[in-house]
Amino acid sequence: MRIVLGVVIVGVSFAAIVAVSIVIDAAIGGGRVEELTNTDISIAGANGAVIRGYVAVPDGPGPHPAVIMVHEFFGLRRSIIEKADLLASDGYVVIAPDLYRGASTGWIPRAIVLSATVDRNRVITDLDAAFAWLRDRDDVARDSIGLVGFCFGGRHGMRYALENPDLAAVAVFYGAVPQSVEELGSFETPVLGVFGRRDRSIPLDGVERFASALSEIGVSHRVTIYDDVGHAFVTGAEAIAAGGAAGAAWNELRVFFGEKLSGSPATVR
Repeated sequence: MRIVLGVVIVGVSFAAIVAVSIVIDAAIGGGRVEELTNTDISIAGANGAVIRGYVAVPDGPGPHPAVIMVHEFFGLRRSIIEKADLLASDGYVVIAPDLYRGASTGWIPRAIVLSATVDRNRVITDLDAAFAWLRDRDDVARDSIGLVGFCFGGRHGMRYALENPDLAAVAVFYGAVPQSVEELGSFETPVLGVFGRRDRSIPLDGVERFASALSEIGVSHRVTIYDDVGHAFVTGAEAIAAGGAAGAAWNELRVFFGEKLSGSPATVR
């Protein structure tokens, strides 16, 4: 009985510590997103609501192809900014919207709470606002807008792609994906899927069903599973520059967007 009681006390204490840490992280994290973002995006039909975003623009007048970059479950952080800048250096206008509306964290328990409690319908609305914002820019090629999402962003980016046939390409990095023809419906957008063989959060049999369903409905796709890596292995610019799986996966993205958005594959550096 004492052992059981001890286990209960430890469990309750741990839960309390985690709960308090989430509150503290939220309190000290105020302003994180504001420091990173540089653009407001108005949401049509939402009573004047706006979301913040980070925009990276290439040199030259355009029109340029464009990309919506969707953050992982930590929220909009420096690693996403770095990847947006990398794509901009390849000639893309990139918008990385803040789907948590001001919240971000480096603390996994709070990231779990943020991703679990975000309004799924609002995420789609916000992504649609980002898409419309890009289409309205004079320096963007309206028919050459793609999307790339990481983790949480891969899952919700794919959800959005199922609803927006005007996206020219979608790349999913280790996000949950549809696994049947029925879930894909009339989907036709070219897909790049990037996953890690050691990823415990994204079962590989589900990834294989995703690839099979895409093949069955005739969607152009490439799904790559990288050995010896787990979840979230393509982090920031430093990891990409170091090569390995992160560098190889990033170059896959560059070639994919080069083919589907720019009309010519990027030169892999």
